[in-house]
Amino acid sequence: MNPIIKISHLDKYFGKLHVLKDVSLELVPKEVCCLIGRSGSGKSTLLRCINFLEEPSAGIIEVDGLEVHVEVKGKQRRQLVHDLRLKTGMVFQEFNLFPHLSVIENVIEGPITVNNMDKTKAIEIAEMNLERVGMLGKRDEYPNRLSGGQKQRVAIARALAMGPKVMLFDEPTSALDPELIGEVLTVMKKLAEEGTTMLVVTHEMGFAQEVADRIIVLADGQIIEQGRPDQLFSNPQDKRTQALLERYHN
Repeated sequence: MNPIIKISHLDKYFGKLHVLKDVSLELVPKEVCCLIGRSGSGKSTLLRCINFLEEPSAGIIEVDGLEVHVEVKGKQRRQLVHDLRLKTGMVFQEFNLFPHLSVIENVIEGPITVNNMDKTKAIEIAEMNLERVGMLGKRDEYPNRLSGGQKQRVAIARALAMGPKVMLFDEPTSALDPELIGEVLTVMKKLAEEGTTMLVVTHEMGFAQEVADRIIVLADGQIIEQGRPDQLFSNPQDKRTQALLERYHN
């Protein structure tokens, strides 16, 4: 099976700080992959480089057959990055909903303004995706009337409404109160069961253990270990992985 995401020799510098060091990885369609590691290991930066929210310093990024060589600049490259972003749905730590728009308006905004979709069709797709995340009943509410978990579920519906090939989650539960984390993870489990390709930066080890097909461990901007959850949790090879997992078990 051809990979749907292929990252080759990715480097990222912030000034002189070398944040990602020669990172290469692949994801196949329908795979759920969790990125774990200590804070500052480069997980979120890696995710943001995939859809060019962060400008990579070197390497090649390919999503669903669209290949962008980081070193190449100019108009053609801008078009490639635009097309690549349409293939990726991004869910952030903070929900980034438009406060002046209702739930349904937040979800139809992208399909209408970016994809020039007819409003009736956009509403139909939005309602379907709000149903998927259990938020259709709140379609006419405004974000300030929603809990953090509800906002995040709307943000997931908004990303899904664009019909992405891959969903990228950047610590989607880290801004939530503990009692609200479960409702977002439940939605993500459901998406995994539906066959959604997902790359998830997370500190939720229980979720990673239960839902991920593969776990990738980052340390100091490099992939130090990867494998199936049962292998990695029961028999981590790298001392840094062992220390990381011990921290979560304590």
